[in-house]
Parts: sequence; structure tokens; C-alpha cells
Amino acid sequence: MVNDVLKDLEGSIAKAMDAFSRELAKVRTGRANATMLDSVRVDYYGVPTPVNQMANVTVQDARLIVVKPWEKRLIGDVEKAIRDAGLGVNPSSDGEIIRLAIPPLTQERRKEMTKLVNKLGEEARVAVRGCRREAREMLEMAQKDGDITEDELDQGQKKIQAVIDKGIEKIDGVVEKKQSEIMEV
Repeated sequence: MVNDVLKDLEGSIAKAMDAFSRELAKVRTGRANATMLDSVRVDYYGVPTPVNQMANVTVQDARLIVVKPWEKRLIGDVEKAIRDAGLGVNPSSDGEIIRLAIPPLTQERRKEMTKLVNKLGEEARVAVRGCRREAREMLEMAQKDGDITEDELDQGQKKIQAVIDKGIEKIDGVVEKKQSEIMEV
């Protein structure tokens, strides 16, 4: 029973980490990253479609992303969607491809980004702590139902805390790494 709860807990933590990683990928670090465009949607035959599913997105160098739509008639729509996405980049096209020059971040903007990363990290920690609460409740219910003993409950809670500590440590490491990428000039 305790092992089942631990497996559920590890799965929940993995889901929280995936969500955290997706959110962090959207945070700009000052260098070009194709994942910046993951949240950009373009109206493609009446369906909001991610840019990377209707165009080739490549990173030319540290400051340039190139988007080449599969259909030339979509260039204007893709440009408009990127402009409206609020990414802080201004697309320019030559009729064939769209170039996104990534401007360097100012020191003030870097500080704002690190605060955002801290906020996202705290949200991820809260999600992991919520997983801990759920796992503890499951163990307490199992103990009330007579499925596990009180000693197994205590040992299970210690194991849960160890898994939670490892998850939070991992989040802290990711936050620290992302902040150093942002502050790098």
C-alpha cells in the first residue's frame, strides 16, 4: 500500500515538474530558443495551430530565429501571431521566411525575468507540497481502514518527505540554472 502511494506521488511530482519545465521554456534568456514560439498560435484553416506545426522553426545563431512557413500565403498570418504574442520580438520577412532578431536583455529586464523564474519555481514547489498532502491523506485513510499499521504509516510519511525533499531540491536546481542563464551577459 505504501509503495503504491509512493508511486502515485512520484508520478504527480513528475507531472508538476513537466508543467514547470514547459513554463520555464517560455521565459526568455536573451539568446534565441525555438521553444519561445511554442505558445504562438496561428489561424490555419480555421484552427488555432502552433507555429512549429505549420512551419520550420530554426535557430540560426544566438540572436536569430528563422521561421519558414510551409505555405507562403501564411507568412502574414504567422508574422501577426508572433507580433501579437507579446514575446518582445519584432518579426521581419522577405516573402519567403520570417526572421526574429532577439534583442539583448537590459539589466532591468533580466531582474524582472529572474523574479518571474522565482515565482514559477515557488508555484512548482506549492504543487509538489500539494502532492505531499494528498499522499499523506491516502496513507492516513489506509491506516484508518486498517490496511496499514501505525508504524507503516510513520515510515511511509518519512519516505514521502524524502521524495518531496528530492523534488523540491530538483526545482531549486532548475531555478538556479535558469537564473544564471538569464543573468549571463
